[in-house]
Amino acid sequence: MNVRPPCFFVPQWPVLYEDNHLLALYKPSGLLVQADQTNDVSLLALAKTWIKGRCNKPGRVFLAMVHRLDRPVAGVVLFCRTSKAAARISRQFREKTPRKRYLAVVEGVMEKPSGTLVHQIERTRTATSRIVADTTPESREARLFYRVMETDSSKSLVSVDLETGRHHQIRAQLAHMGFPVMGDLRYGASGPMPEKQIALFAERLTIAHPVTAARLCFSSPLPLSWPWPGMVDETVAPVWNWRDMAADVSTHLDMNNKD
Repeated sequence: MNVRPPCFFVPQWPVLYEDNHLLALYKPSGLLVQADQTNDVSLLALAKTWIKGRCNKPGRVFLAMVHRLDRPVAGVVLFCRTSKAAARISRQFREKTPRKRYLAVVEGVMEKPSGTLVHQIERTRTATSRIVADTTPESREARLFYRVMETDSSKSLVSVDLETGRHHQIRAQLAHMGFPVMGDLRYGASGPMPEKQIALFAERLTIAHPVTAARLCFSSPLPLSWPWPGMVDETVAPVWNWRDMAADVSTHLDMNNKD
């Protein structure tokens, strides 16, 4: 008998993995991972609410954030449900042992089929990152490996294995090479996408389990309307943009609060 995996509030929002130590979720574009000065809703706050209701937990729910995705980026996000798991997974990220794979649709035809990009990158006061020619006191090394999966007349589908986790790294490095991510106006894209999302997707995250040390690979199906034909399985594809599901989530929360 097949057991349907749990959904996160609404059917079109998958829970990618859940145990007593970890919770891996899909993050739609437009949703913050953690609250900021805007006070907009965040995935972390929603996850605490979901756990509290699902597990009937009294009091506050512990849930730790161990990595981030940019707001306009969708894909896999991992949280830790215990302080021990958070400490051990955080150590893995510091030691750069997790493997992070992204998919991107970029403007332009990338003729070199694969390669490693190594740059010095600085974070600016305007919340962007820039590539600098030489090492500076503020710069950090940024490394990624890319592979071109397909091209057409005006764009390329690229797989990216991220070796370092610098601010806006993939977006800045690909743009520096002349291939901005579709929709990424901040880094030179020619135009926006319909909901201000960008065509960068955190497809897969691989870690060692914090207790058993077993290798775990969390992956997410591509979202609806992903801008490359033939890749999306609509039977399992989540909604790409937070705005398209926010009202349904709010309705779900309101109904539960009335119970």
